[in-house]
Amino acid sequence: MEINIVAGGPDRYIPSLNKYCNDEAKWVGVDRGVYTLLEQKIEPSIAFGDFDSVNTEEWEMIQEKVREVNRYQPEKDETDLELALNWAIDQKPDKISIFGATGGRLDHFMGNLQLLMTPKLLEARIKVEMIDVQNRLSLAEPGEHNVEKSPELQYISFVPVTENVDGITLTGFKYPLKNRNISRGSTLCISNELIQSSGTFSFSNGILMVIRSSDESFS
Repeated sequence: MEINIVAGGPDRYIPSLNKYCNDEAKWVGVDRGVYTLLEQKIEPSIAFGDFDSVNTEEWEMIQEKVREVNRYQPEKDETDLELALNWAIDQKPDKISIFGATGGRLDHFMGNLQLLMTPKLLEARIKVEMIDVQNRLSLAEPGEHNVEKSPELQYISFVPVTENVDGITLTGFKYPLKNRNISRGSTLCISNELIQSSGTFSFSNGILMVIRSSDESFS
């Protein structure tokens, strides 16, 4: 099972969602992201949020179209996306994709990034991607990982999440590395490119954020 979560970020950063529809996918709407799904003719299985970013007409449509709506007071300890993500983790899916979590307010974006590093998610060992029209963002744990060249996502960056990431080795890249240690705040692994059809990255300790990007929209 795959779970696709659509949060309430600006529509211009959200790709066409129909390309991510398949028989294994279950859709979750978060706040205005519920209305975004309905506009793209996708009915979410469940919705979360305080819904302070939709108007009366949009809220009525959400109530009419979505079978399970979890509405909360705006004054709460968790963000709407955190509530949805916690629910998704409990379903034990193979993969979670998050849309509508970038762009707009930086505090929202930084908060959404922090959610990828919560102990509950890391312990669940579920593959999670944050996707917008120019980027795919995920976390990687120690080991060797394969990456395929993509004409849509030319650039690959590796950002240390933990204080230190040890033994980074990059093969098949324009700027290769061998057994390098980097610390949080380093820009050594920003904006690399594959020069072969595929490559690998590996490291022995820490957590890396992997960002695949394009200069233009690939939606």
